[in-house]
Amino acid sequence: QVQLVESGGGLVQPGGSLRLSCAASGSMLSIYAMGWYRQAPGKQRELVAAITSDGITNYADFVKGRFTISRDNAQNTVYLQMNSLKPEDTAVYYCNANRLRNYWGQGTLVTVSS
Repeated sequence: QVQLVESGGGLVQPGGSLRLSCAASGSMLSIYAMGWYRQAPGKQRELVAAITSDGITNYADFVKGRFTISRDNAQNTVYLQMNSLKPEDTAVYYCNANRLRNYWGQGTLVTVSS
């Protein structure tokens, strides 16, 4: 069983950048498909980006060209580099690991505001 801890959220101005990290423990991250999801107030949780154990990536249309997901299996960590942030990117961002079942972190808040 894997435990996930997100970090790197905070307040940023529109057009700015943040890098989220998801540190895993309890299991080798390399065997999991990983993803970042987000949930804004009053909205459903949605997929932002995903990366397979083989490194194949997939992005939601609303972040293509702005966000990059990556993984460092040696560090047991997954990252989400977020550039050109917009106010509508404001949400709690959750890390997800999937292998036979879903595992979730506690989330990290990203606020994009001037």
